[in-house]
This record gives sequence, C-alpha cells and structure tokens, in this order.
Amino acid sequence: MNMRDNSIQALVDAERLQNGSILRGDPISGDRYYSKEFARKEWDHVFTRTWQIGGTVAQLEKPGSVITQAIGEESILITRADDGVIRAFYNVCPHRGNRLVAEDQKCGVKRMVCAYHSWTFSLDGVVRHVRDAEDYPQGNPIGNMKLVEIRCETLGALVWFNMDDKAPSLREYLGVAADIFEQYQTGSWVRVNWLTGLVDCNWKIIHDNFNEAYHILSLHREIGPFINDAYQDTDFQLYKSGHNLMKMQGGVPSANARHSVVPDELAGILREWEIDPEAFGGRVRETRAALQQQKRKLGPARGHTHYDHLSDEQLTDYHHLTVFPNTTLTMAADFFQVLRPLPHPSDPERCYFDHWVFMPPVEGRDEVDTPLGKRRFEQAEHESFLHGEASIGFVADQDLSVAIAQQKGLHSRGYKDAYLTGQEERVRRLHEVINDYIEGRR
Repeated sequence: MNMRDNSIQALVDAERLQNGSILRGDPISGDRYYSKEFARKEWDHVFTRTWQIGGTVAQLEKPGSVITQAIGEESILITRADDGVIRAFYNVCPHRGNRLVAEDQKCGVKRMVCAYHSWTFSLDGVVRHVRDAEDYPQGNPIGNMKLVEIRCETLGALVWFNMDDKAPSLREYLGVAADIFEQYQTGSWVRVNWLTGLVDCNWKIIHDNFNEAYHILSLHREIGPFINDAYQDTDFQLYKSGHNLMKMQGGVPSANARHSVVPDELAGILREWEIDPEAFGGRVRETRAALQQQKRKLGPARGHTHYDHLSDEQLTDYHHLTVFPNTTLTMAADFFQVLRPLPHPSDPERCYFDHWVFMPPVEGRDEVDTPLGKRRFEQAEHESFLHGEASIGFVADQDLSVAIAQQKGLHSRGYKDAYLTGQEERVRRLHEVINDYIEGRR
C-alpha cells in the first residue's frame, strides 16, 4: 500500500461508521414508494439540497457547449462559455417561463434564443438581446438580467450541480467518496453507453437494489464464476455523510460454490492476461492475487497507465460507491458505471433510470465490450426508451425484472416493514438519512 492509499485509508477510518451502530430501525413502510405527499417532501428536502450529476466534462470540452439534465420537475442547463467557465442554470427563460433549451446537448452555440419571444442569452446566462427593449417599465433587461445560476463543480469525468446555495462544496459533500473516485483518474474516460429508461416503479426501489448484494444469487448467477458474491468476504462500509461503499472481490469465483478447477468465464479473463488457468487446479482461490500481479506487470505496456494510481485490490475488485441520495458509481479497473434513478416529475410510482458506462482510453482501442455488446470506442449518443422496449444492460435488465412486481407489492396491507439481513443495512441507512433530511436533522 503506497502513501496515497494510506492517506485514503485514514479518511475511510475517520468517516466510517461501525455497521449497524447508528441504525435507529426507522420502518421502511410501503407508502414511501407511492405517496405523493412523501415524494413532495423528498423533492423539497432531499433532491433540491444534494449534489447531482448533470453530465460529463467531455460534453463541455469546448466553449459553445450546452447540455441539459432533467431531474424531477426541473431541467438544469449547463454551459461552457468563451471564458472557459462551466456554469449551471435553471433551464427557464425569466421573461415568461418558457423552457429555453430543449436538446440533451449542443455544441458550437454562440447564443441561446428563447423560441417564444426571442429573448437571447450569452452562455454566461446574461440577456444580450430583446425586442422593444425600451418597452419595459421595470427597465431594459439587456445586460441587467440573467438566468438563475446554481452551484456547479466537476470531479473526474463528471459535472455536478446543486440547487442549494447553502450546500457544502462537492468535495466536502462527497468526503472520502471523492478521494476513492479520484483514484481511478477518470477525467479522460469515454462514456460508451448513455442509456435512460422510464420505469414503472419508485426511484428508491432501484436504489435500494444497489444498496445490497443479497439479490445476486437470485438474479445474477452468471457473475459467480469470476466475482466472489459471498457476503462474508464482502466489505460493507457506511459513512457519516450518508454515502457508503461495498467492495466485492473479483478475479476469483464465488465462495458460495466449490470449484476444483477454474470456471470457464474466469479462465478467459486469466488467458487475456497471459495466465494459464490450468495451473490453478485445486487452488482456485489464488487466481485473484495472480491476476493482480499480472495486471500490475503487463498493464502499463498495454496502455492501462491509470493502473499506477490503483491499489492491488482495485485492479481486480468491484467498488460500489453509493452516493446519497440516488447515485451508484460502480468502479472497476477498466470501466466505471453510473447507475442512477431519478424521481418522476409527477408520479411517485415511476422514475427515470440512467445507466452510463465509461472506459479509459487505450492506445489502438477502437471497439469495446459493453453491457449492450460491442460498441465503438467513442462518446455515445443518448438512447432513451420505455422500460421493456430495449435493453438497459443485461445485468440492469435483471435488476429491473422484479421492480414492477415489488412496486405493486408495496401497496399491500400485508407489507409493514422490510425484514433485513445484516448485509442489507445500507438499505435501512438510505431511508434513515432521507428521514434526517426531511425532519431537519441535516
């Protein structure tokens, strides 16, 4: 472990809560998933006060770039102006309330023009032209009015925004999660999948799922040959901030099954790194360490220069950073995912689910394997659809396969509260932190 790893470990130790020591046992009642009154409280007290991802730095690489991000009843407009500064605004014209920009992203923009009355704004949000400027009793708006600006910061490949002027900085908010994320050096990584599905369930059903791995043996059996999904070997970390981390061992089969020889799926990974899987007959538990050593040895020459910033365990393992309230960053040595449900603007029994996949640039790479199969190694276009009309990634499809039935079941008078295992404590923790925000404890 190098000095950087020691520094991050010290931050983890300072932020980490002893699992279960702070759980109050707040009930997770079914109405939290369908009550419009409760959804309004979440919007007013949680989503308008927390940091959310608005897009990628790559989308705003050059001046004249504009992107939008819908969240709940709002649309957020993010720009890079000629001064090079990235700014975020509410995507609404202050004249009569028309939505200013309709597209997901635009480039080469000189001015933003409202389609209703042609009020014109520069990319720093200032009004630059209106018709009949002299006919405003309140005064000429040109140069004197601007879009309402909100907090905006970047971290790695991602651009974040916050609607609360009094919120802490992004780094303060993320705490140790920011340091862990930064280890992967994602600033130049490319978003190869950009998917959004409209799903008939509350956003928390999806996010609860990413706060536990108890479902893996039921829904994701195909990962067992190369990921150890046994909870006894999984590191669950809860932080004071409300964020958490789950670390799962990769490059080794699940301890829930006995293997005398290396499973075929893992054998293929080992051969890719010039390791003979037959050498591990009778000692399959040793493949993880061997894979770490070989990645360390061969990785830089293969173009994986970011390996230098990763610990040995990060070379093989999957670190699932769950950022309160609704974002999971699944980090691996050769990709990371953003898995994020967003509240529907009017129906608490629906949500939008984003699945983004990023991969690092590697010399000579022009094609990559993604959850949707092989894709060109280039910035993806946005694919948006109703759940069931298209795949949102094979593992995510499996997660969503039970979401609608669960949404229906939570209406039942037979459901009172979740009866959780110890490994599902992060689910209870999510709901208790939501309560803290709503009830004024945060």
